[in-house]
Amino acid sequence: MNPDALAAAILAVVTPIAARRRPEEELSLSGADVTLERPRNREHGDWATNIAMKLAKRLGTNPRELAQEIAEGLTAADGVASVEVAGPGFINIRLEAAAAGALAKTIVDAGADYGRNETQAGNTVNLEFVSANPTGPLHIAHTRWAALGDTIARVLAFSGATVAREYYINDAGAQMERFGASIVASLKGEEKPEGGYAGEYIDELGRKVQAARPDILDLDAEEQIVVARDVAYPLQLAEIQASLESFNVHFDEWFSERTLHAKGENGEPSLIDQAVDRLRAQGHVFDEDGAVWVRTTDFSDDKDRVIRRSNGEYTYFAADAAYYLNKSDRGWADKIYLLGADHHGYVHRLKALAGAAGEDPEKNIEVLIGQMVSINGARLSKRAGNIIEMDDIIEWIGTDALRYSLERSPADSPLDLDPDLLRKRTNDNPVFYVQYAHARTHNVARNAADAGVDRSEFAPELLAHETESALLGALQEFPRIVAFAADVREPHRVARYLEELAGLYHRWYDNCRVTPLGDAEVETVHRTRLWLNDATGQVLRNGLDLLGVSAPERM
Repeated sequence: MNPDALAAAILAVVTPIAARRRPEEELSLSGADVTLERPRNREHGDWATNIAMKLAKRLGTNPRELAQEIAEGLTAADGVASVEVAGPGFINIRLEAAAAGALAKTIVDAGADYGRNETQAGNTVNLEFVSANPTGPLHIAHTRWAALGDTIARVLAFSGATVAREYYINDAGAQMERFGASIVASLKGEEKPEGGYAGEYIDELGRKVQAARPDILDLDAEEQIVVARDVAYPLQLAEIQASLESFNVHFDEWFSERTLHAKGENGEPSLIDQAVDRLRAQGHVFDEDGAVWVRTTDFSDDKDRVIRRSNGEYTYFAADAAYYLNKSDRGWADKIYLLGADHHGYVHRLKALAGAAGEDPEKNIEVLIGQMVSINGARLSKRAGNIIEMDDIIEWIGTDALRYSLERSPADSPLDLDPDLLRKRTNDNPVFYVQYAHARTHNVARNAADAGVDRSEFAPELLAHETESALLGALQEFPRIVAFAADVREPHRVARYLEELAGLYHRWYDNCRVTPLGDAEVETVHRTRLWLNDATGQVLRNGLDLLGVSAPERM
């Protein structure tokens, strides 16, 4: 019996009780109204619910009296072994071994789809993350945003949402001019321009630019910068894309900022021009001192924002506005932005922009701020000179250990990683601990096959050992954990769940044999336990896949 089935059973008991106590009031209850939790103390049962405490006042009774009435009715439900009332009105429920154990076969049959749910069905989400300037290599902060953004996308999609991973390429503006000027300075052996870029990677790009355009230094100064910029930019972007792919992060859309500034083929207004007109039509644009403003204070921003200066130049806010509207035009009702720790000021600005565009700032846009990460003993990149490069960290720690360690903590908490620990093959290393549990399930399955144990029989009532009850209880939780992680955008909940599951599996392994001892005969209990072993491996595999981490079969 899974949580949904149990919730339905509880609802079937509660509904007639409510109708009898309040015949004049029709309570519209569904399974979603029945909250189920795992008791911290397993002696209290498999599940607990506070449904009596939630409904007692509406039904004109006290919670404990209502809980007792519900408990009496629930005791007769199929698959329920016992029901007890605790405290002010909690209901503790213990399932029959067969009802609990049946889950093992359900998981094996579902395979890679176990845990998939529809809680986000109908949501169309554009998730923008990383979005680093294409003027240099990705660094350690980008690495954290890449891991978190990709995993949020995975849990959202696994929960039924339609998701696009999007990278906004900041390829317009002053930083691109400084990028081109820095490459030209390298070619000439001159000092980098003020605010420019330095490091061996600039020299490398310079050599590639000169190979592609041997005449570059024969051009006038302004054209040199343009050529250097336009030749080097796609080269640097390709490096960024390769770094992300090596980190198991794939973007569905690479959106160029230049697209927003470009006029139509026949001189039609740019997307930025159109954005100003569209915001004006919404009634939130006004003119003052020769400039064009958006009245973002109507939506709790701390001040109104200039969208076009008095000299006719657009501000960065104009590009933000055009980009936001473009996402909506492409069919993305919900927009999630994952931004760095230095972007707190963008939260109110972007939400105000959503309101000015006629959308709901509390629904259609969400801004997540990630905190910085540091790595003990990490050295600055020799190529970039002043950053810790993503590629160097991946080579040093490994994709699996790095992704997992970045994803197992909340995004808004600062993180300090210990590379020595993450490279250890011991249980102190969280990713090793989880991956080893998965590999162990495969080792058990291989040994079972050698001993003649297969899944030709399944008697769930035999899964009655206390470690089996605990393991099955955790396996039941996986769909709920995934759905909750998607809802609150917190993938670390999946990682922490996997660590708990791995611990329960290791304890089960120490207490319950899948293969018989010595020359003893293979019994039904061994075959049934193989189902439980394989079900655990499947859930570990599904969870690791959501984190973008491999699930090795041997370690």
